[in-house]
Amino acid sequence: MDVDRSSVEREWLLHQTRRLFLKDSLLGLGGLWLATQGGRSASAADIARDPAHPWSVQPPHFKPKATRVIYVHLAGSPSQLELFDYKPVLEKYSGKDCPAQLLKGKQFAFIQGIPKLLGPVFPFHKAGQSGQWISDRLPHLEKVIDELCFIKSMWTDQFNHGPAQLLIQTGNQNVGSPAMGAWALYGLGTENDSLPGFIVLTSGGKNPDAGKSVWGSGFLPSVYQGIQCRSQGDPVLFLSNPKGVTSQLRRRTLDALAELNQQTAAELGDPETRTRIAQYEMAFRMQVKASEAFDITRESKRVHQAYGTEPGKESFANNCLLARRLVERGVRFVQLYDWGWDSHGASASEALNAGFKNKCAKMDRPMAALVKDLKDRGLLDETLIIWGGEFGRTSMQENRRGMKMKFIGRDHNPFAFTIWMAGGGVKAGYTHGETDELGFQSLVDPVSIPDFHATVLALLGFDHLRLTYPVQGVNQRLTNVTKPGSQVVKAVMA
Repeated sequence: MDVDRSSVEREWLLHQTRRLFLKDSLLGLGGLWLATQGGRSASAADIARDPAHPWSVQPPHFKPKATRVIYVHLAGSPSQLELFDYKPVLEKYSGKDCPAQLLKGKQFAFIQGIPKLLGPVFPFHKAGQSGQWISDRLPHLEKVIDELCFIKSMWTDQFNHGPAQLLIQTGNQNVGSPAMGAWALYGLGTENDSLPGFIVLTSGGKNPDAGKSVWGSGFLPSVYQGIQCRSQGDPVLFLSNPKGVTSQLRRRTLDALAELNQQTAAELGDPETRTRIAQYEMAFRMQVKASEAFDITRESKRVHQAYGTEPGKESFANNCLLARRLVERGVRFVQLYDWGWDSHGASASEALNAGFKNKCAKMDRPMAALVKDLKDRGLLDETLIIWGGEFGRTSMQENRRGMKMKFIGRDHNPFAFTIWMAGGGVKAGYTHGETDELGFQSLVDPVSIPDFHATVLALLGFDHLRLTYPVQGVNQRLTNVTKPGSQVVKAVMA
């Protein structure tokens, strides 16, 4: 008996890592460090996690205004100057040389030399009781414009797609940080244990330039990463049982696998093993629940007409309807990515008066339907909708190699862009901030990316300084410890 015990102890020691030893040893350095902190709590202590139930519902720091999020990211970045940010002075001087002071010290992706100013390609008018400016490209969204809250003074410090997408989605322009949806799921958990709490839907034929890292879990446990689902066929690959495999057989297989993982967890003490068990169980439950949630053919003809959906095909309209069905079933964070909004004018598909025009037509109806549908179902008050890209477009027409281009387009502009939100505790029919008279730079009440993140977390009930996770001795957060001074934009909150 003594021999067996010694053997077990030796095996246990072989599997111990330095990190686990320091964490578990009462007399280890970890305990000594905690003893010197005078009762200070660890950064992640606000959130108690059972590894076997990593998605369990958690209370936020204070009463939230929003409990769910639908974030629509238009990858490539739509031109705010053709949609919401009307500039009469820019229209007046369209075709004139760009003032030198706008170019001094600025870095662009493609513009060279002295470009020409470019006025709005489409006509603008005021709409709704709030009198918000909107172009004629969005006739359906115009009908719900009094529900929208605009931030027209957004800015970023990244001017290339990949880093800019990472920054606005994860708070860091470099790969390795958790997406906003991962933070929300980590902080709040999810109300439906048969569906992932963070679901990603893509359209436009491609993923964002930054790839799947924009919905990754980064340094958070992998269980909080976004799950990319498809809008046609099985929502998740291999969700259906293979030919000849019954649900009973799959259940027996999972039970056997869970037993092996439990043994491994007992030996190694790694919480990731227990979360792996939880993920396998989630996949089993999803066989029934996910198929039903993603079946938009169950919706009425009236709903399909409102969204402009095409069941069986991959489309932005389908994804908008799916987003409503998912938040309706308790999914915490739904991320929609629509690719194809990079309007440089290098080809007809990238021209403002061609490809951009077509993209607006495909986006307008379903976005308006989503806002109205959520409101009609009593879901908008607690569902925060976010719409926008990773940066804006320039007030100048793009001129690659300093030459006039065949098609009309605008270069990347990190100094000014527009995001709008709806529902979820934001002020309806309100505009925050403004750009200069040419629409080139955020001038009044500029809002940085960390400010935007702090505001979204506040709407979800979190103090952004307290929703943290310890990584390599630093309490990391969405608002990025290397970019201090971020503030909640309280003016946009109802």
